[in-house]
Amino acid sequence: MLPKLRKRMRNSFLFVPFAGLLIGWLLATVVVQADSLIHDLDARWADVDLSDQWFLRTAADFGSAAKTAVAAVSSAMLTFIGVVFSITLVALQMAAGQFSPRVLRIYVESGVTKLTLGTFLCTFLYTLRVQKEYGSSTDGSDTVVPYLGASLAMGFLLLSLALFVVYVHSTIRLMRVTYVMDRVCGESLRLIRDSARPARGGDGGPGERGAEPGGTPVAHVWRPGVLQAVDVPRLVALAVREGLVLHLVPRIGDYLVPYTPLFRVAGGAAPSDADLQAALELGVERTTEQDLAFGIRQLADIASRALSPSVNDPTTAVQALDRIQVLLTAFAGQPLGRAYHRDARGAVRLVETLPSWPELLDLALTEVRDYGIGSAQITRRIAACLDDLERLAPPERREPVRRHRDLLEEAVHITAATPQRAAFALQPDRQGIG
Repeated sequence: MLPKLRKRMRNSFLFVPFAGLLIGWLLATVVVQADSLIHDLDARWADVDLSDQWFLRTAADFGSAAKTAVAAVSSAMLTFIGVVFSITLVALQMAAGQFSPRVLRIYVESGVTKLTLGTFLCTFLYTLRVQKEYGSSTDGSDTVVPYLGASLAMGFLLLSLALFVVYVHSTIRLMRVTYVMDRVCGESLRLIRDSARPARGGDGGPGERGAEPGGTPVAHVWRPGVLQAVDVPRLVALAVREGLVLHLVPRIGDYLVPYTPLFRVAGGAAPSDADLQAALELGVERTTEQDLAFGIRQLADIASRALSPSVNDPTTAVQALDRIQVLLTAFAGQPLGRAYHRDARGAVRLVETLPSWPELLDLALTEVRDYGIGSAQITRRIAACLDDLERLAPPERREPVRRHRDLLEEAVHITAATPQRAAFALQPDRQGIG
């Protein structure tokens, strides 16, 4: 329950801003009550001679200036909120148009953006309510003097200014494609490291994904959506309780439509649909939570968009290939194909389909090669990538690498005007062209 709640909070742009509004309202309530108590205490001192009432005159002057300052902060924060909202929309539009719609989640998940907007809303509502509660009188004689209210408003103002600078810096970084690609690559590397399991099967070809063991088929009868995550411990516990072996037919990242195969159950009667569906999390798009191939998908999309005629930026595609090679190198030594999840006694209870090595290579290189075949910068970088992968991959995984080298050479010889140009385009170069 808690992991799902944290995920929803991370993927939602509503929680932190609404929390800021709530905090601003509560703080204003507490501060107004505290200043009212101070005002009552001042009224008791009114009959006491304290240096010719110097303290009371100073308090009146402070009250007049404080109320003016609070009113100024309240109106200024509304402008700040508009600026933050406008910058966020521009960043989202740029990300969708120049990078890929798949990377919009980075902006939605940005903690700096949510914290900045939440702080601005908190400051705006706080100062607005404080201004209303203290009244419009400025002579300081018959209204509450905002000692704490004005002080806290100035504190919120300083915090908002600091967060605004941090927000602008963070947004500018998110507009840089190299930072976005590094972010995607880093997330994928963490997922590859965290998902490494000793009990996995070997690679299989493209046909392995469709192979299904015997058993009772269970169809997907829930709402359609992308399979984002699987609660493995819950499914293993369910299989142990019922004495079953479950095979998850779709792969993480597949879009599930009603009545498509979901599980195959061996060893007994299939559990209820509610028990099986409760262990699966569906959404509207793929995520990096458990989807091993999604990082490569995002980088390949960025490279493909950079190679489109409207953009024509092969250097950005080369930078995407740099990160793609990092991920392929990390996958080269990982067990792929199938994951076998066992119970405490070592018996297999859940079989999960994973992307195979040939599938990852196809995902990483096919589209980039097809769209960039006319650019020597791209072909040379792919050739260098294939050289490194063939050297680093285990012997049983080198044949798919050689297949992609043959496809690259075939495509280059078809498009190159002369053998000399083909030889130049196939020369490995990690920078593309120097």
